[in-house]
Amino acid sequence: MIWSLIVGAVIGAIAGAITNRGESMGWISNIVAGLVGSAIGQGLLGHWGPSLAGMAIIPSLIGAVILVLVVSWVIGKRQS
Repeated sequence: MIWSLIVGAVIGAIAGAITNRGESMGWISNIVAGLVGSAIGQGLLGHWGPSLAGMAIIPSLIGAVILVLVVSWVIGKRQS
């Protein structure tokens, strides 16, 4: 359980860094983005590539990047 949270936080932080939207995300948001993004990525792309804590790393990163982009787009639209 704790290992999944750590891996989720790292995946979320990497996704935030890739999208340049990570500076506004806290560590709880990184964990949520990593875990939810992992579910999205593995649901869309399957379980391939290296795996850590039950999460396929590459599909998880892709899913987390998609999630961060969509959430930041929705928040940006709401604030305009």
